[in-house]
Amino acid sequence: MKTLTMTCAAAALIVGSLATGAFAGGHANEIKIGIVLGFTGPVESMIPAMASGAELAMKEVSDSGALLGGSTVIPIRADSTCVDSNAAVAATERLITSDKVKAIIGGDCSGVTGAMLANVALPNGIVMISPSATSPGLSDAEDNGLFFRTAPSGAREGVVMSEILLEEGTKTVALTYTNNDYGKGLAETFQKSYEAMGGTVTISAAHEDGKADYAAEMGALSAAGGDKLVIVGYIDQGGSGIIRSALDLGAFDNFHFPAGMMAAALEDNFGTEVEGSSGQHPGTDSAGAAKYQALVGDAFVASSSFSAESYDAAAIMLLAMQAAGSAESADFKSEVMNVANAPGIEIFPGELAKGLKILAEGGEVDYVGASAVELIGPGESAGNYRQVVIKDGKMTTVKYR
Repeated sequence: MKTLTMTCAAAALIVGSLATGAFAGGHANEIKIGIVLGFTGPVESMIPAMASGAELAMKEVSDSGALLGGSTVIPIRADSTCVDSNAAVAATERLITSDKVKAIIGGDCSGVTGAMLANVALPNGIVMISPSATSPGLSDAEDNGLFFRTAPSGAREGVVMSEILLEEGTKTVALTYTNNDYGKGLAETFQKSYEAMGGTVTISAAHEDGKADYAAEMGALSAAGGDKLVIVGYIDQGGSGIIRSALDLGAFDNFHFPAGMMAAALEDNFGTEVEGSSGQHPGTDSAGAAKYQALVGDAFVASSSFSAESYDAAAIMLLAMQAAGSAESADFKSEVMNVANAPGIEIFPGELAKGLKILAEGGEVDYVGASAVELIGPGESAGNYRQVVIKDGKMTTVKYR
């Protein structure tokens, strides 16, 4: 690594077992792992499936009794809020100083993730693996080999988004983005790639989250026009406000949604009102994705944005500990890239015990996981995407890229 080398009742049952009896018995040592995600804030509808994905990997490893001589993994949740860096930093500090976690799954949104890394993880020497922070700026952040992400950079998503729009014949778009690191980074990379491929961005305008009314923003976007409105935002915040304003004012009825908008709330809140709109989020039709879906069953929505990446983040972290023979970040950080990539025996969801056994015996693993993860360059995923269209009010898969 270089510079930055349940749904409802069923979900409640699985999380409850993770936090109590499933972790209670029999193992000699406890390894505490922090899960710092936006349980409140503009992406909160995505978070239950993300947290449950990470906890599912931890439970699988604990139940195996194969980690570091029979250690039990204890997940401890904390709220990043997605947008309040001070709150995210304070929550992460508490996990490290009070709860004594060995590593962090998180953050979720790019701005808070950068703050957590710079202000807490780096000075304390703690490994962080984010399942969803996509800002291209994080690729160059100082990290001393401690920061990884199983989500691809927004630089990759911007290219994929451009390809989708132009392949479907969308030659002009208006663009609005949430005014933070995530929004700015993806908007910039998208506009650059889209225009280089021959498309036209009629306007690129920031919007603030938390507003009651977006009529002023919609006035400027509507005046500029375009075949579609691209919304780089959050479905539980300004992104939904932008859609509602566009529909109510008759400004746009066709949209394109990147990953921050791809959650069940999009279907629940708008359904057929956004019929024919398009989007993408990290995803794959690999064998690992099918295995993850089968493993999860009805416990939570396995296809939710970044759920698979969350399972993979936890799995890679625990496999790296086994490879290093230690749960200390200083010891296992150098093994993260090794267990995530070839060479080695391929490991899929539900096979973590197998991977732990191979490593304990001195062998090598290539963790493929639920998202066909391959870590490149500064410790981030090369990236696979699910392309969707809204059909009959539902997010329907077109293909995978």
